[in-house]
Amino acid sequence: MLDFWRILAGFLLSALIGAIAYWRGSLTRSGWLGAILTGTATFGFGGWAWGLTLIVFFITSSLLSRFRQLHKQRIAGEKFEKSGKRDIGQALANGGMASIVAILYGITGAPEVLLVLFAGVMATVTADTWATELGVLSRQPPRLVTTLRVVPSGTSGGVTLAGLLASLAGSLIIGITLLAVFWLETGTFVLSFVWITLFGGCIGSLCDSVLGATVQTMYKTTDGEETERRLSSTGQTNQLIRGWRWMNNDMVNLVSSLVGGLAALLLVSW
Repeated sequence: MLDFWRILAGFLLSALIGAIAYWRGSLTRSGWLGAILTGTATFGFGGWAWGLTLIVFFITSSLLSRFRQLHKQRIAGEKFEKSGKRDIGQALANGGMASIVAILYGITGAPEVLLVLFAGVMATVTADTWATELGVLSRQPPRLVTTLRVVPSGTSGGVTLAGLLASLAGSLIIGITLLAVFWLETGTFVLSFVWITLFGGCIGSLCDSVLGATVQTMYKTTDGEETERRLSSTGQTNQLIRGWRWMNNDMVNLVSSLVGGLAALLLVSW
């Protein structure tokens, strides 16, 4: 049964957190709207465990994006499609799939299979974000996941040991959060949340890297550098060099989150 007051609480909480993030420069105005949409749906239709898991992802990701931000911009700022401020596209790419699953969970009688799917989805987006934000700071150059060729920092599909460890940590924090809050909310201690999120997060994050190395849209700047940006900082159109035109970084994140969720379902079905 849908709970109107919980949906309202989800709206107010997500609006407040989004406002703070906007004020601190972590979100654009459209990103604030995206946070409200995803937060209201996830908390309102899922419950406390769902909503607080999304909040943990959002807060930790925002903090990591600001960690040594200027240094990361110097290293690979021109390679990334968007700046540190998250817009509505990024908000929906990272939280949209979780929102859809939460809505289905709320209107279909809360089947456990959707909670598992949610766990894998959230583990993936957290693992990928942590890997990106911390991996780019690695002192060792990344290697392309498909060929193991050394590539410049920030290259889509490039992986480092630091990034891999960060993705494991991100997955683990989601599992622990979901376990703890679900236990407090329902009185049921589900230790398997830890293994579910670790597995789903690892598979989803790996999928993100493979898509980034193969079919994600990539461009070449006038200086010959590879970038995710279609337009340069001066407004010039960069040359398309590979990938599917519709497969930008936001779409890669969305697809990978679904893959991570399905991987979690596969694990529990064995």
